[in-house]
Amino acid sequence: MPSANSSRPASVGRLQGSAFAGMFLFGIVMAILGAILPSLFERIRIDKAEAGGLFLYMNFAMLLMSLFFGPIVDRFGFKLLLVASSLLVAAAFGLLAFAPGYSLVILAAVVLGLGGGGLNGGTNALTSDLNPDGRGSALNLLGIFFGFGALFIPFLIGTLLGWTGLARILVLAAALGMVPFVLFATSAFPKPKQPRGFPIREAKRIAGDPLLWICAFILFFQSGNEFTLGGWISTYLHEVFGLTPMAASLVLAGYWAAVMAGRLAASRIVRRTGHNPLVLGSAVLSLASAVLLVAAPGRGAAVAGALLIGLGFAAIYPTTLATAGERFAAVSGTAFSIIFTVALCGGMLSPWLAGTIAQASNLRRGLLISVLNCAMIIILQIVLSRISKKTRPSAA
Repeated sequence: MPSANSSRPASVGRLQGSAFAGMFLFGIVMAILGAILPSLFERIRIDKAEAGGLFLYMNFAMLLMSLFFGPIVDRFGFKLLLVASSLLVAAAFGLLAFAPGYSLVILAAVVLGLGGGGLNGGTNALTSDLNPDGRGSALNLLGIFFGFGALFIPFLIGTLLGWTGLARILVLAAALGMVPFVLFATSAFPKPKQPRGFPIREAKRIAGDPLLWICAFILFFQSGNEFTLGGWISTYLHEVFGLTPMAASLVLAGYWAAVMAGRLAASRIVRRTGHNPLVLGSAVLSLASAVLLVAAPGRGAAVAGALLIGLGFAAIYPTTLATAGERFAAVSGTAFSIIFTVALCGGMLSPWLAGTIAQASNLRRGLLISVLNCAMIIILQIVLSRISKKTRPSAA
């Protein structure tokens, strides 16, 4: 079996830079629906259940892409996937800018999900392969660029919406989508790790490893958290505490800034603490912050909860991926594909469920989903820590 590191390209730095650009674009993907929801409520008159449906459609498309990207990159390499994904995302931003009704917004959400799923899976798996001796640090650093992207759109909306309008902001996002397209198209990628065909026996072996599934379900709940809070914070602060759409977008930008700052810190802390203690501590902070956000008596406490929960979320996703990447280095694309598929089920269900509960009751109760998710991550991480002590990573 080919080694995970046997075909590294000559310009690893350029390729890693391209991955950073792709993750920046994926950050925009993840933040954009939540940032534009208040404007969509006014422009096309959708209700909360329909808004929750947009997250469902986008995440289902990501789920489909996640089912296939891993075996594709292990068999054929990363380039085609990442080039095509960048184009899909740029096209979706352009469609969102001018869609006159709900049906075209749904189409944009589906295209966004397909492209975003390819960028997320491809850049994470590529970064894991490029950094065999420091996956935890590298994946948290990659996550900082996710934070830059997720911060970018709500910041622009919060500062420029009244001056330039939403359509021009989305056109700018579409233009930015062409930057990683050019970088991926002109970069030299590693050769496929399984050029003679994908080993079905190896796939069955990793699918039977409990560590893979515990990592997957940690990210099931964490993905649900990130999609739910990233998607509903603006609307929650606007409806429950009376913040204007622009002010709520700035708080959302602050949430993503906290994620970014937390990942910068985690890229250094993880070298001293190891993966498991960092994730567990982050999950405990996330739980406390989610309770504060949902139970907040006033806008100050709610804003504090939103910012702290971003800090708590920061390290969970990339550090859990690093744990899986170390164990399944020889078929990292396939392992990540399985994990992302499970994770996106959580990302697909949680914001939809939050919207459905909010439509039937209120948004404060809908966001209780995140409190439950945080509690489940703590339980699963304790189990993962115990399993990790008894097992060693599989040979690459």
